[in-house]
Amino acid sequence: VQLQASGGGLVQPGGSLRLSCAASGFTLDDYAIGWFRQAPGEEREAVSCLNSRRDGRTYYADPVKGRFTISRDNAKNTVYLQMNSLKPEDTTVYYCAGDCFAPPAAIPRGYWGQGTLVTVSS
Repeated sequence: VQLQASGGGLVQPGGSLRLSCAASGFTLDDYAIGWFRQAPGEEREAVSCLNSRRDGRTYYADPVKGRFTISRDNAKNTVYLQMNSLKPEDTTVYYCAGDCFAPPAAIPRGYWGQGTLVTVSS
């Protein structure tokens, strides 16, 4: 069971990036999968979460509402985070994880993918 995050990079303010979280070993839409971010010296925080096919409800943190969109491609077993209108304060490492409606500290270690760095700078 593994989550593989990718898609980070360097982008100018106002630009866009799309993060991908590919699952292997399980069917992704059976679970809530989402994104978190953690800046140096700060706690990991939830960014967005997409529930399983049971109801497909979503969550967005206030700072990203209207700019980020989470989605799922079942054929590719992948969850995406489309990030538009990026700001310098979005700069940090982003992680995908299962059980994303739970607090980050309550999510088991094995439910986390590795991080991908997003840098927003001119």
